[in-house]
Amino acid sequence: MKIDILLGLQWGDEGKGKLVDALSPDYDVIARFQGGPNAGHSLEFNNTKHVLHLIPSGIFHPDKLNIIGNGVVIDPAVFKREIDELKPYAGNLTDRLVLSSRANLILPTHRVLDAAYEKKKGGSKIGSTLKGIGPAYTDKAGRSGLRVGDILRKDFRELYKMRVDQHLDILKGYNFEFRLEEFETGWFEGIELMKQFRIINTEYLINKLGSEGKNILAEGAQGTMLDIDFGSYPFVTSSNTISAGACTGLGVSPKNIGEVFGIFKAYCTRVGSGPFPTELEGETGEMLRNTGHEFGATTGRPRRCGWLDLPALKYSIMINGTTQLFMTKADVLSGFEKIRICTSYKVNGKEIDELPYTNDVKIDPVYSEIPGWKQDISGIRNYDKLPDELKNFIRIIEDFCKVPITLVSVGPDREETIFRKI
Repeated sequence: MKIDILLGLQWGDEGKGKLVDALSPDYDVIARFQGGPNAGHSLEFNNTKHVLHLIPSGIFHPDKLNIIGNGVVIDPAVFKREIDELKPYAGNLTDRLVLSSRANLILPTHRVLDAAYEKKKGGSKIGSTLKGIGPAYTDKAGRSGLRVGDILRKDFRELYKMRVDQHLDILKGYNFEFRLEEFETGWFEGIELMKQFRIINTEYLINKLGSEGKNILAEGAQGTMLDIDFGSYPFVTSSNTISAGACTGLGVSPKNIGEVFGIFKAYCTRVGSGPFPTELEGETGEMLRNTGHEFGATTGRPRRCGWLDLPALKYSIMINGTTQLFMTKADVLSGFEKIRICTSYKVNGKEIDELPYTNDVKIDPVYSEIPGWKQDISGIRNYDKLPDELKNFIRIIEDFCKVPITLVSVGPDREETIFRKI
């Protein structure tokens, strides 16, 4: 029994949705293991773009089982909206989407708390997506959350009211105006829809399927540099986005982990506040943003853009035990005369190759510069036909990180993908 993991190595938005969709034909089961509707996994095929927030990205393949694991936090209103949007393209999903009874629910008041907390921070805002993620995980850790399995209980409404009343007591001290009923209608509609799906202890199902020889792909959300423990804290998400999170988020043993596919962009982006050593604030950054359509799939916010950061990438590879690298958005760099790559940092005049623990130091990236490539590569499907300058770029990354790049994405469509044999 081996379960492969696919996750992001940067600050999220690396293209996980597209690549899960592209890899799905090789798997029987796709299981999401953490995060919530703060994730936006974009997929493009047949000239149509789809954005998934909670549903695993294997859902468009009719013969695949998709599982939302216990490590995910679920907003029922978002779940219903997503299911309704998927129906014309994916049909009836009740027989191939399973929900963990142990996954925690995002309550309407979690969203209100998220907004109130962020407003209170003033100029030190984290850059929350305001989807209620942090407060939901707070209640989970505080042992006071509601879980998906609870919606089948006869006293669920009483449990819900008791928790909401506790949240309302907290909100009295925040002078934050809201109308709870505006959130609740769609939320309870989502609860009723969720009851139509199989709600079980999915850890039993996943381990059973694995022991039967089924191929399982664990799908992560956000990125390693947003991990609650190993990211740029406190400017992080509220879950473990790393490979270890797949074990706790699905209920599988570390000994059963197979390949760890790490996805990274040919450059870097991040949304929200926090350190970003290679950020480009001028014309080059704007060119990357516009060419790469770097606007959040969940929030629509413009992403901060910068050159590829190899020390951060190598750190993520170490934390995750990455076995293969997938590079996305190589096509976005087409047309740059010169491409810069960060190979180390300078902090207080000293050159280092490790990420500083603290966020209150000025980090100056140390760059290498290489020639760019001018040709459009979106139509290339054979690695050998890529421009020599791009192949040199890939060689530099592999030499630095000591992990092979086995997939290169040259466009957003599922067909715009080059699989490379090493």
